[in-house]
Amino acid sequence: MAAEIYLFPCLKDNFGVLIHDPASGATASIDAPEAAPIEAALQKTGWRLSEILVTHHHGDHTAGIGELKARHKCRVVAPRAEAARVAHVDETVAEGDKVRVGALEGRVIETPGHTSGHISYFFPADKLAFVGDTLFSIGCGRVIEGNPEMMWHSLLKLRALPDDTQFYCGHEYTEANIRFAKTIEPNNKALAARADEVAKLSAAGKPTIPATIGAEKAQNPFLRADVAEVAKSVGLAGSPAWKVFAEIRERKNRF
Repeated sequence: MAAEIYLFPCLKDNFGVLIHDPASGATASIDAPEAAPIEAALQKTGWRLSEILVTHHHGDHTAGIGELKARHKCRVVAPRAEAARVAHVDETVAEGDKVRVGALEGRVIETPGHTSGHISYFFPADKLAFVGDTLFSIGCGRVIEGNPEMMWHSLLKLRALPDDTQFYCGHEYTEANIRFAKTIEPNNKALAARADEVAKLSAAGKPTIPATIGAEKAQNPFLRADVAEVAKSVGLAGSPAWKVFAEIRERKNRF
């Protein structure tokens, strides 16, 4: 049976996500920004929390772990490279490791840059990816603990996933990201179409994710740093893609 997903807001602009295996009844929370919205989501769906799959150590992704674990006795899976900075960890994982939510099987992809040990989870049978703060809809995370070259290679790993992969990110930043993206590619028709779609979703009070990897490849300037027109637009024609990415990321930091 296919995975079921429940998406809901947490904190100021975080997303909470539950992935559920209807065959076994197992349910994982992707990160745990705060306990109360996750408890409300579990109550609404009637699902039982069995795992928390942590993408990185930041508090706005981990603050709810202790309360949830105490109540549900759930298993906490975290990046091996950041396990010392995440509380209540039961299992650590790294590149290529498998994670299970009941009968659902995911694969760990190391995506450092935002933090030094950030990971993403890809469930190939369901074409679902949970990317934390590495990739956003029309954006990417700030490069905090890594460096631009590291972050670019992490984004390339995610860009290489099948085009029809739906990805869930950690924050609702799409409208702001689109405003910035238009300064890099003002004539990108795919981006303009996405802007129209997002405006309608936001007006209806609906989330702007999931998005697909294929759409992001056409719309997201952070995934397009190796496109000649993008390099030219930031004055770096012929430069290595990671340097183009670094320039785009720095511009976004100041935007």
